[in-house]
Amino acid sequence: MTTTSQSRRPLPPPKLDVGTGASLRAAEAAATAEQRGVDRVLIPETAQDPFQHLAVAASRTSRIELATGVAIAFARTPMTLASSAWTLQQISGGRAVIGLGSQVKAHITRRFAMPWSQPAARMREFVAATRAIWQSWQTGGKLDFQGEFYRHSLMNPLFDPGPVAQGEPLVLVAAVGPRMAAAAGAVGDGVICHPFSTVSYVAEHLAPRALAARTEAEAAQEPWTARPFEVAGNVLVATGRSEEEYERGRAGIRGRIAFYGSTPAYRSVLEHHGWGALQEELRTLSLAGRWQEMGRLIDDDVLNAFAVVAEKPADAGRLIRERCAGVYDRVSVSLADGADPGLALDVLDGVRGH
Repeated sequence: MTTTSQSRRPLPPPKLDVGTGASLRAAEAAATAEQRGVDRVLIPETAQDPFQHLAVAASRTSRIELATGVAIAFARTPMTLASSAWTLQQISGGRAVIGLGSQVKAHITRRFAMPWSQPAARMREFVAATRAIWQSWQTGGKLDFQGEFYRHSLMNPLFDPGPVAQGEPLVLVAAVGPRMAAAAGAVGDGVICHPFSTVSYVAEHLAPRALAARTEAEAAQEPWTARPFEVAGNVLVATGRSEEEYERGRAGIRGRIAFYGSTPAYRSVLEHHGWGALQEELRTLSLAGRWQEMGRLIDDDVLNAFAVVAEKPADAGRLIRERCAGVYDRVSVSLADGADPGLALDVLDGVRGH
């Protein structure tokens, strides 16, 4: 998408992203993805820090974009995030993409021991503060950001890394609900749609809010709006190279949908399809620890709404292209736990039409 003022049009095909775990083989996976023609590699913040793996991947690649998929914003301050992102931008030659997520309250307050309040408003200010810090480093100007949640007014030459020739990194914000989507549009370079999203939910609820906020930012001539805005989709996929692999994928994706669906924060997606009561059933089972039973509540209608299901990877890729064109500017694939990572690359070949 070139500007938000243009009407959405088919995108044949969307750009291709691939996720890899935050593991000691992440850099190798990034190099393989680059060889296969993927546009961007995504490394999540789970058991390990994604920035360190992306830094190693930068030394083993030359073209592919290097993204956090996602880093937890509220586990950091804008200054700590700005520093990690700027370093990655410097050593990668301008290929850093910072995907940010809010996480949920329990993780922020109990795992990271950080404050939680008004996540959409806080995220908007978090990104704005980060951009203010980057602007100070890029131009040498005075740092003076005064917000409700964050204040940054001290920067001396010892702690200033200086400008980057390619400019500041891209910033994308992960959103499940319309408020966070609007925050992404207001201050970000794109919105990342959660795997627990359907194309119709994104098209009717998330994308319009993000694009409306982006239009306001463009009207205000915010400097980052000179770059195109992205709507990035993460598509659940059940497929395989064999019947056994395909059936494992179907069962695994049912379980994943059930897990996401049990989370109260994601209820709005189910309600969009008239399945709000399913969230309560899943939540009850999850609280009782009856995880194995939850997947059985995901019937074929729910499965096919949230996931692309195809016996062959090439067919899964074709279905993604058909389903997502005109809604997502770029897509990544989310497979069942334990699936062969190379399967995602096969699916992306199908999206590309190879």
